[in-house]
Amino acid sequence: MDHSLLAAALPGWPAHPIVIAAVVIGFYMAWNIGANDVANAMGTSVGSKALTFRQAVVVAAIFEFAGAVLVGSSVTDTVRQGIINPNDFAATPDVLMYGMLSALLAAAIWLNVATYFGQPVSTTHSIVGGVFGFGLVAGASSISWSTMGRIVASWFISPVASGLLGMLVFWLILKLIIRAKDPDLNAARYAPFFVFVVVFVLVLSVIYKGLKSVEFFREMQLGVALGWAAGIAVVGSIFSWFVIARIAREMAITEDAKFTFTERIFASLQILTACYVAFAHGANDVANAVGPLAAVYHIHTQGTVEMSVGVPIWILAFGGLGIVAGLIMMGWRVMRTIGTKITEITPSRGFAAQFAGATAVLVCSRMGMPVSTTHCLVGGVMGVALVRGVTAVDAKTVSNIFVSWIITVPIAAVLTIVIYGGFWLFVIR
Repeated sequence: MDHSLLAAALPGWPAHPIVIAAVVIGFYMAWNIGANDVANAMGTSVGSKALTFRQAVVVAAIFEFAGAVLVGSSVTDTVRQGIINPNDFAATPDVLMYGMLSALLAAAIWLNVATYFGQPVSTTHSIVGGVFGFGLVAGASSISWSTMGRIVASWFISPVASGLLGMLVFWLILKLIIRAKDPDLNAARYAPFFVFVVVFVLVLSVIYKGLKSVEFFREMQLGVALGWAAGIAVVGSIFSWFVIARIAREMAITEDAKFTFTERIFASLQILTACYVAFAHGANDVANAVGPLAAVYHIHTQGTVEMSVGVPIWILAFGGLGIVAGLIMMGWRVMRTIGTKITEITPSRGFAAQFAGATAVLVCSRMGMPVSTTHCLVGGVMGVALVRGVTAVDAKTVSNIFVSWIITVPIAAVLTIVIYGGFWLFVIR
């Protein structure tokens, strides 16, 4: 086998098994992110039938990969979320390297198990639990208990915040459109406004401190970003008039078809929010897979421990491919839970839930809270369901999901301790 290309990308290939192991485990983690996190982001679109499973896979694949490669962070923390201080291992970089591998593998295994049972869990909290477990067993002197406390608080804050926003958005949709005398006319009247709000929020979240890898946007001031977002949102709003007119021409809007026409408009809006969620997820969460991989690669090639390390483009692309592969191969399990088991999803409900979840992620992230995309999206779905009453929510499904959230950190921590113990007995000593 000709290793020249691999050698150019990976100095020392193929002589060092630790690098090969990091690449394999990193891909496995990315695969599980695609199977769980991306799947739950697309679940409402599939559940409402705004997209078929195949269409959802295509949309997610394109926007996840684009987000990971184009906007994925060029620099990542050596240890995600600051749970431990890498400088504690300055004299023993190999210990940190094997610890990161242990945390990555443990998080991936837990995600794989959760996905098999169709449970949407947090990728970020999985890797945080893994790093926390390594910090305990390796005797790290600076475990950030305040960060762990914020993560525990986010189990409640983020789903509640997105749930309340989902309730508000769906209540407005019900009041202004669905329960109106002429829902089709009101849908055509108010849809451009919803388009403006959605596009404004999505564009602002991407260009303002989101495109840090693009020089033009790196130093953009908030006022300039607001102007860009508003301008693009106006264009999107105007364009939506033409889309609505086209839908109206294609359909014979009889009395019986009014709600079908209304839901079809919201299906288009839901696809728009699904594209954003996939793009933002690829940009933000690819670091959960490639961050520890980049740390191992840096320690191995440079022999030093740094607070943050550069991420080569090939690592970002590698993570993006793994995410897409996991979605294609196993994503249907979590999609089914989010899209059909919590509550019945229609395009209008799915739009409200996705918009609420995406907005909660944006706002909470800007406030410095370590929130989970999964928690926010599930909270949005539950909030929308509760507008129709408690009986609209499947209590058993929700309780199972919440239990899986609570046990994510301790299970990932215990798995990491076991895996690191194996490294310690057979490799490190």
